[in-house]
Amino acid sequence: MKGAPKDPPIPVLDLARRQGDRAGLARDFHNAYRDMGFAYVINHGVPEAQIEAVFEASRRFHALPLAAKMQLRLNPAHRGYIPINSSTDVNSQLAEVTKPNQSASFMMMREDAEADPDIYLSGPNQWPDLPGFRPALEAYASAMSRLGRDLMALVLEGLGQAEHPILAAFECPTIWLRLLHYPPVPPASPDDLYGAAPHTDFGCLTLLAQDDVGGLQVMDPDGNWRDAPRLPGAFVVNVGDMLHRISGGRLRSTPHRVINRSGRERFSCPFFFDPHVSTLVEPIEGHKSAGFEPILFSDFLKAELEAGYDAHKPAKG
Repeated sequence: MKGAPKDPPIPVLDLARRQGDRAGLARDFHNAYRDMGFAYVINHGVPEAQIEAVFEASRRFHALPLAAKMQLRLNPAHRGYIPINSSTDVNSQLAEVTKPNQSASFMMMREDAEADPDIYLSGPNQWPDLPGFRPALEAYASAMSRLGRDLMALVLEGLGQAEHPILAAFECPTIWLRLLHYPPVPPASPDDLYGAAPHTDFGCLTLLAQDDVGGLQVMDPDGNWRDAPRLPGAFVVNVGDMLHRISGGRLRSTPHRVINRSGRERFSCPFFFDPHVSTLVEPIEGHKSAGFEPILFSDFLKAELEAGYDAHKPAKG
């Protein structure tokens, strides 16, 4: 008697194939993000020591007294400390979200010498007084930006648009490195109390490094929630809403959530790789769709951030 069929595994994409089988790798990228929208990426070239340095920086930051972290509270340029209970996925189409996310985080973006009033979210980062913290994050962000460009090139090759000019929008990308800390949620907590409520990411690519505590779940094409535990040496990479739009809906922006009932602290370090904020986002040639009208990325970001973060809510008159 044959056993019950098993769910297909979350794909594993090996970047070592960039040298000998790039066309096949681009095809596998396309298929993975068309079907699941999530994959593990291995042999990515980012040294393990750099990854661990960022986790160590995160642990040191989150161990600081609350008063010290609050001095760096998230500013209108979306840089700094996001305390627990201050962000809510109110735009989620996947659940009725009424409670804030049970996580705290530190957000780094591109380091600008000063804010440019004509460029949304431009400005310098806020840095804690922790030796080695800034160099660890900046080295990691640089390595991840190189990887992000490589992955975007593969994605476009898989879409049959290897030389598309949209790649130029990623030469000066919008980047977000978020050092997340999830305290354990009590086992008897309400079902709608999430570390991160069900959502899709709003950008192009998310490259996640996570610890071994677990808690990340992704929604498969049949609507079932599936665990996505840490795979040593791998990033979990997923497509966001903007890349879904660029592909004319062909690539799947997959819903995911975090529920930490392990009884342990959970740390993760997502890196979000997006086009410059001035980019007009629309389906590329060959993938046009009447369902996706052109949208200025900065306008989309502004609406999302104002809806989800206390720091961005318009002042009450």
